[in-house]
Amino acid sequence: MLTADIGADALLDLDLQFEWYADVADENLAERHLTAFHETKEQLCLQPDLGRIRRFRDRRLAKLCSFHLQGSFQKHLIFYRVENDVLVVFRVLQGMRDLPRRLLQPPGSE
Repeated sequence: MLTADIGADALLDLDLQFEWYADVADENLAERHLTAFHETKEQLCLQPDLGRIRRFRDRRLAKLCSFHLQGSFQKHLIFYRVENDVLVVFRVLQGMRDLPRRLLQPPGSE
């Protein structure tokens, strides 16, 4: 089993999404999103090959994989790499975006 390292940008993505769900819907939905993230992250620690390797032109995004969150949040993707025995979570974004651009922008800079 891999250990997980959630990067600063991924943590900020999660915070921003939590705030958005809490404002637009309610805190219960925001908590369910966080739970879906943590359950999916744990699943990827056990089976990192579940995600698909993404092929972006920018070298900063090399060897990046993605996998959808569980449950009703499948439009959201965890972007990660496996480095040694660590699942490094790079970003957590809604998958229907201009991903190459969004992955490199700071969280919340839309």
